[in-house]
Amino acid sequence: MKEPVINPNKALWEKGDFTTIAAFMRESGETVVESLGVKSPLRALDLGCGDGTTALPLARLGAEVTGIDIARNLVAAGNKRAAEHGLRRLRFLEGDACNLQGIDDNAFDLTLSVFGAMFAAKPFDVAKEMVRVTKPGGAIVMGNWIPNDPTFVSQLLKISSSFTPPPSEGFVSPMLWGVDSQVVDRFAQAGVPREKVSMTRDTYYFVSASKGPADFIGLFRRFYGPTMNAFEAAEQSGRAEELHSQLVDLAKAHNKSTNDGTLIPATFLKVTVSL
Repeated sequence: MKEPVINPNKALWEKGDFTTIAAFMRESGETVVESLGVKSPLRALDLGCGDGTTALPLARLGAEVTGIDIARNLVAAGNKRAAEHGLRRLRFLEGDACNLQGIDDNAFDLTLSVFGAMFAAKPFDVAKEMVRVTKPGGAIVMGNWIPNDPTFVSQLLKISSSFTPPPSEGFVSPMLWGVDSQVVDRFAQAGVPREKVSMTRDTYYFVSASKGPADFIGLFRRFYGPTMNAFEAAEQSGRAEELHSQLVDLAKAHNKSTNDGTLIPATFLKVTVSL
């Protein structure tokens, strides 16, 4: 009897507990949603939603929101948060951004994905699916980390990858969603002309009043799939403390907090597609 094939992306995001990292991202999630100028009635899809860092603020503004994530634990955490906040028009479902099975064509006025769909394995399929489920006249908005950017997340992922084995054949780096020409090409193959795609740089903040940079990196080590993999590989090669030191130094260098907490900015590419 054949063993079931495990989706490596699913395994990655179910490996840790991203909710502990998301706790540092709530304020910026709300800021991103506020910048969209949401007006009810609105049907929105939050793709790669985690436990609802942007889905909850969307629902609070009156939108009917469906959150889809590949990780079962994050879907469960999102539905729990929705219930706790009494948001009856917010639901979380398990699904893969590469193939949104069960979602009708032209179902949403807005498709939003902030550091979510960029990690899916097949980016051209992701672009096609986002276009397919969004209504004509609607919009797709993505927040994507930028490769080789000097700010925090790009450098964290770059350092982490330097401690891990080379990726498998056919692997497409999620960071390519932060390259303008790649974004244009992916949506062009989904039928969207260049002039309908706009991009700008924006800044996201990781915020905690009670935990400093070393604590923050400790949470990445324990709960963030890509960093967990990096530490597992580093431990096998006897370089775990080297990796830990580099990441803590990185976080300290970028920390703007003046009260022993965390206030770390990170630049991202904000993509807006008008359909």
